[in-house]
Amino acid sequence: DGLFERFPCDAIYGMHNMPGYEVGKFALRTGPLLAGTGLWKVNFRGTGGHGGAYPHRSTDVSIALAQFILAIQTVVSRNVSPLETAVISVGSIDGGSNQSPNVMPADMQITGTMRAFNKSVMEIIDRRLPALATVMAMAVGCTAEATMGWNTTPLVNAPDQTDVCVAAATAVVGGSAVNANAPALTGGEDFAFMMEQRPGAMIFIGNGVNPDGTAHQLHTPLYNFNDTIIPHGVAFWVQIVQHELAS
Repeated sequence: DGLFERFPCDAIYGMHNMPGYEVGKFALRTGPLLAGTGLWKVNFRGTGGHGGAYPHRSTDVSIALAQFILAIQTVVSRNVSPLETAVISVGSIDGGSNQSPNVMPADMQITGTMRAFNKSVMEIIDRRLPALATVMAMAVGCTAEATMGWNTTPLVNAPDQTDVCVAAATAVVGGSAVNANAPALTGGEDFAFMMEQRPGAMIFIGNGVNPDGTAHQLHTPLYNFNDTIIPHGVAFWVQIVQHELAS
């Protein structure tokens, strides 16, 4: 939206809190660090009716939906290369009423999430999910309407900016506390849209580990920001500024 025209810059950097990483630790990687994330929805529509007396006069949309659930994992196993990563998960199913279990619903809805580390895989998912919904619906004589939407693009760390982050973190906590080959995660981050416009890198800062080795993860009720990591974070940003503005 014109951000970089209003505020020109040559490189951008981001930091993300990470429970499960010890306090005083940093982690990142060159290349994809976080996934492109999206949501999908399919509405199956047919003819409802009495499931006990006249099931043959109805269109059983539940069969189409059930077959669709089984089929979507073939996108991961057979359409996406085994060397790539894709996640397709079902999050909700809605249809009918538990107050009227003998009534076959005329429509059912299923929703879920999808994740991928590159746009070619995202395009495969975009193409295959609606196609599978359509053919499963046709098989039982109903219709399917799929809605696909990506919320974030894959976050890909540029090599030069990753090196700057590694050097900055090393200056703060020492090289042994910096993991420069951290595993990519299938979470998403909208900072990735900015990184499509300017070279950049994102780094994880450890939020700590519980005494039993567990950690309360992000986006859960038990998550708690660890204030003791603030000095490490501030010192990291000071190092970034000193490096980028040294000349």
